[in-house]
Amino acid sequence: MVSADEGETMARTLAPAAREQIATRLLASSARHTLDPNVEIDWDAPLVEGRWGMPPERTSLWGTELWETLDEAQRIRLSEHEVASMLSVGLWFELILMQMLTRYAYDFDLREGHAQYALTEVGDETRHSVMFARAVAALGTPDYRPHGPLHRLGGLYGHIGAGASMFASVLVAEEATDRLQREALHDERVQPLLRAVSRVHVVEEARHVRFAREELARLVPTLSRAALERERWLTALVSCEVVNALVQARVYRAVGLSGRVGRTAALANPHHAATKRYMTEKVLGFLREVGMVGGASEVVWRRAGLV
Repeated sequence: MVSADEGETMARTLAPAAREQIATRLLASSARHTLDPNVEIDWDAPLVEGRWGMPPERTSLWGTELWETLDEAQRIRLSEHEVASMLSVGLWFELILMQMLTRYAYDFDLREGHAQYALTEVGDETRHSVMFARAVAALGTPDYRPHGPLHRLGGLYGHIGAGASMFASVLVAEEATDRLQREALHDERVQPLLRAVSRVHVVEEARHVRFAREELARLVPTLSRAALERERWLTALVSCEVVNALVQARVYRAVGLSGRVGRTAALANPHHAATKRYMTEKVLGFLREVGMVGGASEVVWRRAGLV
């Protein structure tokens, strides 16, 4: 187990409410605030010329010499492909999450609100996945979901991911993209379609984040020291792979660059590194607070440039 002092600190800091009380609140919120993308988003409206896929300062090549070689139309097109990549990778990870949540609910009494909320979240993620897919199609971009080894590993993780590392890695994926979507939601330079997608996702994702945070706050104090180190390693490895996969190298081909050249420039770009830290700083602060970041596994976060 973690030490008594560590457990008491986490309890004082987080004070998670009773599981059923939280589930009841989340189910009530879902009933009041579930949004239907078919109703909330005008899918028939054409894209607005000159609008961006994301704030230009958040694109991976912003501030680089390569960026200076692109004209305005190319820059906008790159932003569309980068947001399509993020939506595609988000969709990919939501499919993994749905598998894990269904397995998670399998072992609970489905009369309980906690299990019912897990299934409610599966329903939310199904709608989000369809919404992301339609947005990518509307942008006229490829499906940028990972393929090759990462795709196969994602399928495996969907079958075996569980416990504290499951909730922690889900939090990283959800909260990282949520921070960018909150920016895009209020930025009038961004395509109205994408702002509408961001609005739907931000509203519903807040419930998912609360659910995962509460579960993690309960689980970590029950882990042995060895189990905690294992869960830290799994969290770091999965999370860093997901964050680094958000902008696929293939996006640079859309503006006439090779994937290798674009990827190399992005990885060396301090602005892009700062964006990734911005995306993850809030969730990593929480994970450190509950004990899921620390120990030997911290080297993984450092190598990924996230701490």
